[in-house]
Amino acid sequence: MEKEITRILENLSKSKFRSSFHLKEKEKLYIQEKGLEVVKSHAYDFIQKRLAPQVILNDGKQTPMRGHPVFIAQHATATCCRNCLYKWHKIPQNKELTQEEIDYVISVIMSWIQKEL
Repeated sequence: MEKEITRILENLSKSKFRSSFHLKEKEKLYIQEKGLEVVKSHAYDFIQKRLAPQVILNDGKQTPMRGHPVFIAQHATATCCRNCLYKWHKIPQNKELTQEEIDYVISVIMSWIQKEL
């Protein structure tokens, strides 16, 4: 899975929109204070509630552009909505995400965050 994540992060870095997202000092300090494991648990919580369900009423608008390092990472990694998830990661829409797919999304997000640090 590591090679796949490296490949997708490389492809995303070539997108003008995706590559425009970066963690600012405020987010980096937040991660330092809370620790990567806490941020990862937040990521799981956000993904379970906002991305994993089969039906998402506000799909395409469920991920804020700021307010948490995970939100910024989601936009940078195209894990912000089901349309982007399908376009970039080939994870089908209109179905509940499997645990394996959730773990993959979290790995992509956390890999991006670690590169930003």
